[in-house]
Amino acid sequence: MKPSSAPPKTSQAKARNSVLLNLLATPGLGSLSAGRWVAGSGQLFLALVGFILVLVWFFKIIIPYYSIMFSETQPPPINWAVGVTGAGVFAVAWCWSLVTSISVYRAASEANLDSLKQFGAGQIRKDESKIQTAHPTLPDWRSDGQIISRTYEFKDFPAAMKFVNTVAELAEQVQHHPDIDVRWNKVTLALTTHDAGGLTEKDFALARACDACVSR
Repeated sequence: MKPSSAPPKTSQAKARNSVLLNLLATPGLGSLSAGRWVAGSGQLFLALVGFILVLVWFFKIIIPYYSIMFSETQPPPINWAVGVTGAGVFAVAWCWSLVTSISVYRAASEANLDSLKQFGAGQIRKDESKIQTAHPTLPDWRSDGQIISRTYEFKDFPAAMKFVNTVAELAEQVQHHPDIDVRWNKVTLALTTHDAGGLTEKDFALARACDACVSR
């Protein structure tokens, strides 16, 4: 894949995984998984260089101390320069990955609501032909007249309720509320615009935003 000048769109779930990889595993891995190829490669390179320098420093000070066991010579004084340099390089990689992680998470949050920003223009009811055109963009949703619905399945009840709470926050932000039916680990959302008497762009935009909340 070729690097792109524009940051790629990332779901919130993928963004969270990228942040965890960057900050709790290896700086740069999360950036690469989010499609930030240049930043991720640079961060990973610095992290590896820093780690290698610290490793070299560790062996340089530990080997002389082991030699004391077989001789009476005193070990040389510890040279901290290499170790401090390695730790500093790794810290730079970690801080850089932190900045990228914040950028990835913000971009995911903005993308999640990007299709909802034009809700003012989405009040016009769609006719049947426009519904048929818009529906293929939501293959997991079922169309029933002037209502679209989808059933999401999760591993357990807490996971289902977490999704419901996320959808509730989205709905409040855009003041468009789906009908929600919860059956233990299954959540069914049904969307229509009552004020318009049927489906509008608001329904399809909110459906896309709800799909983006689900980890794939």
